[in-house]
Amino acid sequence: MTIPINQVIAFSAVARTGSFAEAAIQLHLSQPALSIAIKNLETALGGKLLARTTRSVTLTPEGKAFQPVARRLLSDWEQSLQDVRNHFALLRGKLHIAAMPTYIINLLPCILADFHRQYPDINVTVHDVVAENVVELVRQGRCDLGVTFDPGQSSDLNFTPLFTDRFIAILPTDHPLLGKKQLRWEDILDYPHISLQHPAGTRSLIDKALAEKGLQLTPTFETHQLVSIGRLVREGLGVSVVPSTSRTHMEEMGLHCRVVTAPVITHQVGIVTRMHQELSTASQALEALIRESSL
Repeated sequence: MTIPINQVIAFSAVARTGSFAEAAIQLHLSQPALSIAIKNLETALGGKLLARTTRSVTLTPEGKAFQPVARRLLSDWEQSLQDVRNHFALLRGKLHIAAMPTYIINLLPCILADFHRQYPDINVTVHDVVAENVVELVRQGRCDLGVTFDPGQSSDLNFTPLFTDRFIAILPTDHPLLGKKQLRWEDILDYPHISLQHPAGTRSLIDKALAEKGLQLTPTFETHQLVSIGRLVREGLGVSVVPSTSRTHMEEMGLHCRVVTAPVITHQVGIVTRMHQELSTASQALEALIRESSL
């Protein structure tokens, strides 16, 4: 039988004061209500805890044995409540965020630094995965929220757009195309190309956009990670087209970036959360910082 915490509180008050009348005043209860709470507790435990006369209230042997137990229960109860208060006050907590590598490398560190300055006691686990896996981690409930490309219509996910990203070309030093300020896809396709492998969503997006213009991408090298693409380009093995969110990282690797037109290919980057699932206070705070950073 489950024992309500208010019955334990009632017993502790009577045991501490030695008086039903005084305990009732302290608990803001009527004496009949207090007596019922004690009676229900005794029934649940199987025997009398208090010996009551017209002049005094004393503990039975079982009541004396239960008193330290009641203290521990109330202490644990208060600690548990305080833990919850700390979560709401962002003084304690843990959250998981999933994000695609381009976002983690280029944009997320500054956001997390700001978050940590404001909420130093919140533990954050970052899942660095490809865009498609971001969606699955959120869908499975393993991450509170994710930042990725628009996953399209979904019956169980919310997508909040942050910004529109476009694809840019990355070129190694001394490449012939560096003489042009912006490039056409036809220019790029004249050179060996390094691309993400299928089923990467960005690869499918590029293939579809090019097919609509009668163009076809035939990669010389394929890989799963944008950082690997950057390194291969740096070694002079070809050129590539990557999301502009990776521009800073590519330039840090010594690569040169150029705008790509004809066609201009864009896609939405945003926050993915589970539909009908309330975010924790900590997750809401991080989501707010992510949104502010995109303004």
